[in-house]
Formats: sequence, structure tokens, C-alpha cells
Amino acid sequence: MTKNITSILGLTLSIVFLLLMSFSSNEELDLKKYSTEGLVLNYTVSLDGGIKDNTLASKEGNKIFSPYLGKSFVGFKEALAFKESGGNYFTVNTYGYLGKYQFGRGTLKLIGINNTDQFLKNPKLQEKAFIANAQRNKWILRRDIKNFVGKRINGIVVTESGILAAAHLAGPGSVKKYLRSYGLDNFADGYGTTVRYYMKRFSGYDTSFLKPNKKAKANTI
Repeated sequence: MTKNITSILGLTLSIVFLLLMSFSSNEELDLKKYSTEGLVLNYTVSLDGGIKDNTLASKEGNKIFSPYLGKSFVGFKEALAFKESGGNYFTVNTYGYLGKYQFGRGTLKLIGINNTDQFLKNPKLQEKAFIANAQRNKWILRRDIKNFVGKRINGIVVTESGILAAAHLAGPGSVKKYLRSYGLDNFADGYGTTVRYYMKRFSGYDTSFLKPNKKAKANTI
């Protein structure tokens, strides 16, 4: 018992001594030694807190005011546009595909656009063209969407957004062949991008906004 009391007393005196030494020091703390200037700071605060997935972009389509688009429809089309052109409305690739969503001239004619020069200079028309083409593709692929969504092909679960993205890349006919051959007929574009890749990259987005429309035209949206 005496040994325990002695040990406790010794520990207490040691703590008191250390505290007295720290308070008696007259040296000022130099905060400059602890500056964060020049350091790369990584924060772990989420940017998407409290923001819903269906946040919309501006009507012009070329200015996104939300820091988080998630799996919303706007997120779908902006992600697709970034893959196609880096989001550049005014670019033409080496194969002659035009604008933010890289449309071919033949596809543009199908949705009522014949003047490609005017199309390339008009961001609003490009946004309308994307909607019209997606609605038309959704009508063409409506049975395939019903029959294949939820199934696994080439290791990828088929989703509606994946189907529509692949149709934008390769055309609805190529997507039908891919699905109905269970992945054996896997179209690749001039850069080597495949239907399977788009199925995977753009899976799981909410494309319910798009209504199937056989006669969709950009000038009527």
C-alpha cells in the first residue's frame, strides 16, 4: 500500500514539475515555422452533400451551374459529350464528325438538319439535336431495351443509358446486332471505341427524360 502511494506521489510531482517548466518558458512560439504556404492541401469534404442527382444545367446547355450531376440525365449527356469532344461545340474531328456530340452528317439529316455550318455555330441547336437523336434511337431500340436491360453481356449489366450511348456512337443498328448476338458482333469506330465500351462507360444513368419518338426532329424540340 505504501509503495502504491509513493508511486502515485512521484508521478504527480513529475507532472507538476513539467507544467511549471512549460509555463516558466519565455520563448515565443514562431508560427512561421508552421506555415502551409506552398503546400498542396487535400480536403476530404464531399462536394455533393445535399445535392440531388436530378440537378439541371442551364437552358443553353453549355454552362453547368451544378458541381454535381451524378447519374442524372444532364450528367449522362455531359459525360457523353466530354468523351466525344471534350465538350467543345465547335470542333470537327478527323472523320468529319461535328460539334459537342460529334454528329455525322447523315444522322443530322435524319433529325432535320441539313446546314452543317449553321449547326456547328449553334450550341442550342446541338443540344436539341442530341435530344432528338436520342429519342429516335430510343424508339428504334424500344424492344431491345425491354428485352435486354438487366441482362449481363460480355461481363456488363445492360442498362438503358448504356444502350443509348452505344447507339450514339455506332447507330441503333449496330447496337441491335451487339445485343442480339450477345456481344459477339461488337462494332468499333474509327478510333477503336466499341459498343461494349460505351455500354460499360455510360451505364446506370437516368434516361427516363427521353421519350421514344420515331419522328423526332431537332427543329421541333
